[in-house]
Amino acid sequence: MLDILIDRPEEKTIKKGILKISDRADKPVKSFIKSVSWRIVGTLDTMVISYFITGKLTIALSIGSVEVITKTILYYFHERLWAHIHRLRINILKR
Repeated sequence: MLDILIDRPEEKTIKKGILKISDRADKPVKSFIKSVSWRIVGTLDTMVISYFITGKLTIALSIGSVEVITKTILYYFHERLWAHIHRLRINILKR
């Protein structure tokens, strides 16, 4: 997503005053793999925090198992949304 910087605006001009931000985006499979790997880290964190708060391993595991499913789905759609930001065009006011 860091490829949002515009290298050569004159080459990426689509219409007068409109620039294309990016030609690159992650594929859906890569977004899915990223979401799974991030959820592993996030779920372990949630389980540790839940255990420290409740002192019960079963409750910590229950919270973590529900959280991993819901947040994986939410992150996937969040990542797909950001992957399509390259399609946005910015109107540049020329003076």
